[in-house]
Amino acid sequence: MSGERRRRVPRRIREQQIIDVAVQVFARRGYHPASVDEIAELAGISKPMVYLYLDSKEGLFLACLRREAERLVAAFQGAARDVRTPELRLWAGLSAFFAFVAEHRDSWVVLHRQASQLSEAITTEVAQARRAVMAEVAGLVRDGIGEALGPVPVAEEEADFVAHALVGAADSLTDWMERHPGESPERVTRRLMNMVWVGMRNVLAGEVWTPPADSGAPGPAASAGRTGTPETSGTPGASGAPRAPAAPERSVQG
Repeated sequence: MSGERRRRVPRRIREQQIIDVAVQVFARRGYHPASVDEIAELAGISKPMVYLYLDSKEGLFLACLRREAERLVAAFQGAARDVRTPELRLWAGLSAFFAFVAEHRDSWVVLHRQASQLSEAITTEVAQARRAVMAEVAGLVRDGIGEALGPVPVAEEEADFVAHALVGAADSLTDWMERHPGESPERVTRRLMNMVWVGMRNVLAGEVWTPPADSGAPGPAASAGRTGTPETSGTPGASGAPRAPAAPERSVQG
């Protein structure tokens, strides 16, 4: 046999090489137009080898989803792991999320835009990845509320509500970032933290919003007939004493 025998690439490494290429092709072309022939050619292997390693085109796409979702969750967890307060852990986690989206645009296109339009197996995988992210965010929110309230227990539903609102906002902001390329991940995170975390602090301090009496919307029974605009300065706090007018909030610092 002439020439040198090609060195055998370990299966684990070869699979990652195929997935690297597949993420790029799926992101650029979409799932249905993407060709396994093109993926094989760019990966430097034969089409039958792709099927040998990953079974089918759907199996290849699922492998892309799983790996990129795991990378996203790992980035979130790693950023938040050793930070001292829940507030700064959430800041670190969201910063890592937006940085991941900015640095791995192809990954996010596959995860965020294409997967929901495909087969049940793929949408199930996406839902599982979303639940993993949601669980991380809900834990940070729960810790943050618990720290603010001290020994008062935090309702699971309350943390879950805030986490869903926060993750939904983050999802939407990834599209907004693409339309505003001058916005850095750090600045997007800062703006989201100021909207969500500062607002949550005010609620924990006793400030609530109820619709005006003439709006036609029923006010909550728990408000004992009080409706109107947000309760701000001069509204009794938890101790019954009026609160002083709030000073302008500082931006969350990383």
